[in-house]
Amino acid sequence: MTCQHIAAAKLVPPSSKGCDECLKTGSGWVHLRVCLECGHVGCCDSSPGRHATAHFHSTKHPVMTSFEPGERWAWCFVDEEDLKVPPQYTRYLRR
Repeated sequence: MTCQHIAAAKLVPPSSKGCDECLKTGSGWVHLRVCLECGHVGCCDSSPGRHATAHFHSTKHPVMTSFEPGERWAWCFVDEEDLKVPPQYTRYLRR
């Protein structure tokens, strides 16, 4: 299966340098993810808040990518498929 949702990726910079919700509540996170449709930064499913997945459920934005230094992978929630990060988006990711 080839995910068609990656085509919706936009050149939107990440909304913050940490999980938006965790920063507001003073919580911590394990790893960060960024939505490729709107730039929302949320924490991973290993984090207490699981805000990246919650963002998908509330917005239906299907594709997110790792916001960890050096990581270059994306995930489609709808197709449950690993994806390559669009090259034009890598400038917003941490080195």
